[in-house]
Amino acid sequence: MKEKLSSTEETGWGDMPEDHFGYGSKQERLDKRGLEDWELLETMESTHTSIPYWFIALFIVLLLVAIGLTFPFWGNRPGFERDWFDWGIPAGVAWVIVMSFVIYYFVDLRHILKEKKEKKQREQEHNVSTK
Repeated sequence: MKEKLSSTEETGWGDMPEDHFGYGSKQERLDKRGLEDWELLETMESTHTSIPYWFIALFIVLLLVAIGLTFPFWGNRPGFERDWFDWGIPAGVAWVIVMSFVIYYFVDLRHILKEKKEKKQREQEHNVSTK
């Protein structure tokens, strides 16, 4: 019959149990289990690189080609003349601009990481002052 496993002790974020999660030493835990989530976050470098210029240039070229293809001298059919100006072009440009800012805001995590660091510092200062 299989032996029932006992429940493990719940540890908080950033707390290291004295039994090294059931391993003999910290080194054995690192070799067999690896780092905990909070250890990974503390050891990771905070790098934020900007979008490469070639990617922005490629995007602009694609937009220009898309706008150029809407002009009436490409794809004209006999008996169907198109106007030079169409409200789809400004609507498309507005959509691209607005969505670029939305995507940039969602992808740019600097403000979130900054708030977390400030909150952690406030908690540490509060803990030191209450001792």
